[in-house]
Amino acid sequence: MTITALPTRTRRPSLESPRTLGSSALAPKRALAPQPNPVRPAAVRPVPDGTEARGFVLYVGLGEDAAAADHIELARLVGELRALTSRLAPSAETHAAVALAPTGAGGRDVDVVRRALQDPAVQQPVAETDPGIVIDLTRKRVAIGDEIAALTYREFELLQHIVLREGSTVDRCAIIDALWAADDENRPNERTIDVHVRRLRSKLGDYAEIIRTVRGAGYRFDRHADVTVLASGPSPDRF
Repeated sequence: MTITALPTRTRRPSLESPRTLGSSALAPKRALAPQPNPVRPAAVRPVPDGTEARGFVLYVGLGEDAAAADHIELARLVGELRALTSRLAPSAETHAAVALAPTGAGGRDVDVVRRALQDPAVQQPVAETDPGIVIDLTRKRVAIGDEIAALTYREFELLQHIVLREGSTVDRCAIIDALWAADDENRPNERTIDVHVRRLRSKLGDYAEIIRTVRGAGYRFDRHADVTVLASGPSPDRF
């Protein structure tokens, strides 16, 4: 038997190692696992001429109940976000602020946060049929829409005293001492203050709950989106 050698052809070197070829080189190629889509940075609005970007704000909507469900405390989350920022951008300066809202205020957490921190891109939600209430401490009057509430002098003083202590609980004894003289024969007791508050609320209509009862403590006023307080000059309060 005569064996004839076939002419050899110069082959381009393979980019793969010979060990990985062999019989497996003829096997069908396995499909590659799909790769996750790369994370694209959020679109940033172009900076107008004559201005420069100095930083950014990240609004995080996460109520205490939702944070507890996620097994994390807000303070810890804030700390880790600040640490991440410091690691990625050592030159960055950070400031954290927590947005507070009255219990049961409702709405999406992130919307509440944006309004509370005065995001200029968010307008306060005021319905066309709900013009809101204006407490004018300078003119000594309360306007509910186009109507002026028929408050007595004492009722307005009571409302004003609580409003000027926004965010704080005012106890009944403090109200009595502030609005009635010690020798006033009409000086009420704590139970009578509840009657005065009840009458005041009846004249505030749909906005009666702006004066909130703190059980066992007193009364409290918290700012709402549909409540406007107007005042000018020194505090009209009596000390």
